Amino acid sequence: MRQYMGSDKRTLEKIVCNQCGQELKLENGIVQEGVFSGDARWGYFSGWDGERHSFDLCEKCYRRLIGSFRLPVTVEEETELL
Repeated sequence: MRQYMGSDKRTLEKIVCNQCGQELKLENGIVQEGVFSGDARWGYFSGWDGERHSFDLCEKCYRRLIGSFRLPVTVEEETELL
């Protein structure tokens, strides 16, 4: 869950893991640890027609989530890190 300063939503104030509630480390609005951000826009024929769901997970909760998958996630090497 992301919280921003002011109504313009330009300056990130806080990121909290939606699963465990841990606040992730920020410095000057920049995340200083791994975070998974999910965003789903639900269309017709879903249980959430017309809704947008977004959430953030810390690394520990992300590992737990993908560990429960029947099929593993696809992992590729990144040469340039953001």
